[in-house]
Amino acid sequence: MHPDPDGDDTSAERRRQFAEAARDERPDLARLCLLIAAEADPALDEAALDAAQIELDALAGRLPYAPTGGPRPWARNVAELLGARLGFRGTPTDYRRLESSLLHEVLRRRRGLPILLSVVWIEVARRAGAPVYGVALPGHFVVGFGDPYGAHVLADPFDGGRLLTDEDAGVLVAGATGAPLTEQMLAPAAPLEIVLRILNNIRAWAAARPERSDVQLWAVELSLLLPSHPARLRHDHAQLLVQRGDFLGGAAGLEEYAKVVEEIDPAAAAAVRRQAAAARAMLN
Repeated sequence: MHPDPDGDDTSAERRRQFAEAARDERPDLARLCLLIAAEADPALDEAALDAAQIELDALAGRLPYAPTGGPRPWARNVAELLGARLGFRGTPTDYRRLESSLLHEVLRRRRGLPILLSVVWIEVARRAGAPVYGVALPGHFVVGFGDPYGAHVLADPFDGGRLLTDEDAGVLVAGATGAPLTEQMLAPAAPLEIVLRILNNIRAWAAARPERSDVQLWAVELSLLLPSHPARLRHDHAQLLVQRGDFLGGAAGLEEYAKVVEEIDPAAAAAVRRQAAAARAMLN
């Protein structure tokens, strides 16, 4: 089977769009999530991306306008529409599906991981004028309505939008990590933080399935296009290239990463250079 040059061109254009969108002054969270989905599903063309945005607009149009009484009525209205009436929620089996991390599939199936369901909540509520933001609790993403540093209410889209107190959030965090809830955990998550966490979830899904190293590779490569990302990703990317048989590319990436860490940790840089030498030796 020969490579499809048109497909390669489309992928390159999608990545250019992703990098550009990530550098916008106000990144479009839905657009970035849909461009991630397009990497997983090459059939997702521009018309399909637009259709998903239009669906989010349509859902927002079904919300009652500007309820009074603070953040709680907003949270209840969104939960009533998305959770109760339309059935958006998650189940344990959703963690085993790549589709649960792809926004267009979450809109279609009305199932997904907590963070993707939260993206739906955020994007629908934002379009309707709600004071809404994401909350990146360790192990379980939720949504906040109101003032994150004042009067607010949390909602759990994975549980159909169940309203949470800060004490409920503490139970979620303790269940996921064993650690107590801190005030910092309740701070709003920036769009690019949400995108990186989604890509990390995709990488984790693929890492558990060695036959899907292709998915792990593109998730790392998209992460590297974000303006801010952990330097360690460069090492992970190089190792993936080696695992997939690109020994020269992987060795070059490891050498570049060694240069990055050398001033901070010479011993770690030396270990990475040994990995690069081992990768080159695999060619013999």
